[in-house]
Amino acid sequence: MEAVPLAGLLPEEICQNLNVSPAFRGKQIFKWISLGAVSFDEMTNLPKDLRFSLEEKAVLRSSSVNQVLRDKDGSVKLQIKTRDGLLIETVLLTDIEGRKTACVSCQAGCAMACAFCQTGHLGFARNLTAAEIVEQFLFLEKECGELQNIVFMGMGEPMLNLESIRKAIAVLTHKEGRALGTKRITLSTCGIIKGIYDLADNGPKIRLALSLTTADPDLRAALMPVTKTNPLPEVRKAIDYYAKKSGRRVTLEAALLAGKNTGSESARRMIDFARGIDVNINLIPWNPIEALPFEEPSREECDAFVRSLEAAGLNVTLRRRRGAGIKGACGQLGSTKFN
Repeated sequence: MEAVPLAGLLPEEICQNLNVSPAFRGKQIFKWISLGAVSFDEMTNLPKDLRFSLEEKAVLRSSSVNQVLRDKDGSVKLQIKTRDGLLIETVLLTDIEGRKTACVSCQAGCAMACAFCQTGHLGFARNLTAAEIVEQFLFLEKECGELQNIVFMGMGEPMLNLESIRKAIAVLTHKEGRALGTKRITLSTCGIIKGIYDLADNGPKIRLALSLTTADPDLRAALMPVTKTNPLPEVRKAIDYYAKKSGRRVTLEAALLAGKNTGSESARRMIDFARGIDVNINLIPWNPIEALPFEEPSREECDAFVRSLEAAGLNVTLRRRRGAGIKGACGQLGSTKFN
């Protein structure tokens, strides 16, 4: 019998799956996992016979850290190996206030094939389990200390693995464990309309980000094939619905590609797309990826684009580049050649 991965289970599920009683024992085990325990021997408030039983039937980590890379800006990237030998990456990002954010993956590879994203060129292997998602967070905390936020912006399209993400969020927000607030959790989608409505109607009420890149339908379809089955007018309706239903402002994200989506016409289309919806806009200068036919925009190009959006009354942030030195920045995951 394959050992049960515990990181993706709630206290009552630990009891049910491992025949543990009384119920408070499940809460104790759950708490130890949230504190980063790496062996059952650390769980000193459990009877020895229970610890021995757990050792036989369960695992605290179903995956393992293959390698750790550190950037001079404080970013950390972990390459993680799953039980079936797949490789995924997760990144710690630190902002100027020192707040730490886990950027986690939800799939091994990605099927979305966005032209400017390295992960999209890897192809799709499978969805990650809730345990594998939670384990990324725990591995980063073990390596870097307590984290304040989590973003589902790593490898894969979150809306195509929404149930595992829901379960991981239930674990990470549980009051007996890490107790993260939902305001500290963000999910980024390339625009899966069905998933946006599902999240709006069925929760959890977390922050939503749309990887928009451009509001030009033809250009977006060329850069992001998902646009062909999820047209921009319908995506716009979906995020407006999410903002109103959840009461949370939606973030529009755009990777700025030199000479592609930074001109005045691109600015006008983005303004029209954003007008009337409760959004803010994050602009991200494209991070270099070998063999992809794009260039980084100049600072002047970025600043001009920002000014155009701000002149229309939009709330715009030009994000600082983080993790590029270890190929852990936006769009670069899956490009590092590890030993």
